[in-house]
Amino acid sequence: MNIIKGVSQLREVRRGWQLEGKVIGFVPTMGNLHQGHLNLVREAKKHADVVVVSIFVNPMQFGPDEDLDAYPRTLDNDASLLNALGVDAIFLPSIDDIYAKGLEQQTFVEVPGLSYMICGASRPGHFRGVATIVCKLFNMVQPNLAFFGEKDFQQLQVIKAMVEDLSMNLEVVGVPTTRENDGLAMSSRNQYLTDSERKLAPTLYEKMQALSAEVLGGRRDLTKLLETYKSELAGLGFKPDYLELRNAHTLLQPGHEDTKLVLLAAAFLGKTRLIDNLQISLV
Repeated sequence: MNIIKGVSQLREVRRGWQLEGKVIGFVPTMGNLHQGHLNLVREAKKHADVVVVSIFVNPMQFGPDEDLDAYPRTLDNDASLLNALGVDAIFLPSIDDIYAKGLEQQTFVEVPGLSYMICGASRPGHFRGVATIVCKLFNMVQPNLAFFGEKDFQQLQVIKAMVEDLSMNLEVVGVPTTRENDGLAMSSRNQYLTDSERKLAPTLYEKMQALSAEVLGGRRDLTKLLETYKSELAGLGFKPDYLELRNAHTLLQPGHEDTKLVLLAAAFLGKTRLIDNLQISLV
């Protein structure tokens, strides 16, 4: 497995793969890997001849009061896990590789509309940071396929829109959310939960499943339904950020004719912000 730290080295290695006609799969991460990340790698290996995983904790997508400095850096363990899966290369760009002029002078990429709603309304500038770093990594790695988890559903839609709007020559592949045995969506931030919070955390997904069942059963007073479930979550000890039912493609409020929906949720449990989603098909 190659450990690649510079863009020039990456491009030299990639040139060899290109000359050999290899299909290049790419999994961008911020490290501190769990089984959800590893499942992205496994999926990439099914579709690509070579797989590149990047590890870069991106300061542009963290807000001023978020956990950039505390975000776990576990490179040795990450490298061991990726090597065991047969990853071809880990790309470890430095902050100077990514933001040579500093964040204030950095050209940025922003997807209008999708970036400002739901999670984007709660975390202003977050999706600008995501789109910018992913665009830069795509330009560096130049993959044929890129793999992202559906747990970050809005992020996935932002990246798909960016790729389409900027006519990028690659395919973005969404991979289903990986869950713990009790249903909690896997996340690097789950380790921040206390023991009592960890026991309560799966209730978020349980409530989402119950809400989904009501929608599938014919409930259409959606505003009242969502408020009821938000109140129930608050009563259990969560601090809901949002609970929204949207069109699964546009993320706009659903119309009567929409049949592909997604239930999106974010809630604080103690200091930990949990996010999850559940896709709902009415046909």
